[in-house]
Amino acid sequence: MEKKVDKAIITVVGKDTVGIIAKVCTYLAENKVNVLDISQTIVQDFFNMMMIVDLKEKVKPFDQCAKELEQLGEEIGVAVKCQREEIFNKMHRI
Repeated sequence: MEKKVDKAIITVVGKDTVGIIAKVCTYLAENKVNVLDISQTIVQDFFNMMMIVDLKEKVKPFDQCAKELEQLGEEIGVAVKCQREEIFNKMHRI
């Protein structure tokens, strides 16, 4: 029987600076959150990144990870939002 994949969507938006991707990915790796897909763009010095991550092996509860990612974003001057995939999909239906 196949296990359900527990996925989340992480968005990062803000003024571009060195190390944004590195800091977010380091946090994820330290907490055993696997990056499945990543897309990032920079438009006139504004950074935008969207990640799809796998939470199956995470070491902390989802809510704690989401809060810590938000705090990390504040420390590096960007807005980081983490949502469960099913919530993200429901919020962005047409």
